Amino acid sequence: MLLKIPSDHIHLGDLGWHTGRFHFSFGDYNDPENSHFGDLIAFNDFMVKPGSGFETHPHSEIEIISYCVEGELTHTDSMGNMNTIKRGDMQYACAGSGITHSETNKSPASDLRFIQIWFQPNAGSLPPCYVSNHFTRQDRLNILLQIASGHKLDDVIQINQDTNIFVSEIEAGRQIQVEQLPNRMYYFACMEGSLKINDLRLQEGDAVKIWDETALNLTAIEDSHSIIIEISKRD
Repeated sequence: MLLKIPSDHIHLGDLGWHTGRFHFSFGDYNDPENSHFGDLIAFNDFMVKPGSGFETHPHSEIEIISYCVEGELTHTDSMGNMNTIKRGDMQYACAGSGITHSETNKSPASDLRFIQIWFQPNAGSLPPCYVSNHFTRQDRLNILLQIASGHKLDDVIQINQDTNIFVSEIEAGRQIQVEQLPNRMYYFACMEGSLKINDLRLQEGDAVKIWDETALNLTAIEDSHSIIIEISKRD
């Protein structure tokens, strides 16, 4: 089954210095019927204006994955980390027993767009940590590039939840196939361009909840950029 969520059905919050498209309940957006998808509890598509950002604030008992779509995202935290990621890079913070951090756009002229994904960790009071990974466009071009996993894999950041996260840029006219595993479901978001999942067409900003499909054929209508989150299917 494929359940499409059109971009205009995704909640838009606008604070002036940034906008956020909240795929699930978050902050001032409260919808008990749309609070999570399996263990995925937040999928936020942020656009941050130059010289702005999320100033230092606390988190605990949460897994935070950020993927940079456009611009540069600068992270600082109470563990002493300071790092900047660019387009196609990702970072992971296990807030665990508690951290403070900031996420800012230090550019004086360019917007920042990044995806922030939250999971509830699979254990409490974990030691906080931060790690990032750099990828080139070629790494994700016309293939599924895995960027995070609940399992230990080479060159993939391990997180504390049973999930796998992939990104892909597919050139217009090209196709890749995804085999859906038993007892798994997917959350798919088209970040740029347009493509079809089987016969379902997606534009930039659209998302899809997917379960009980044997295979997914991803065909780019125009150059596209997408993120796929594989999650344990629960009754």
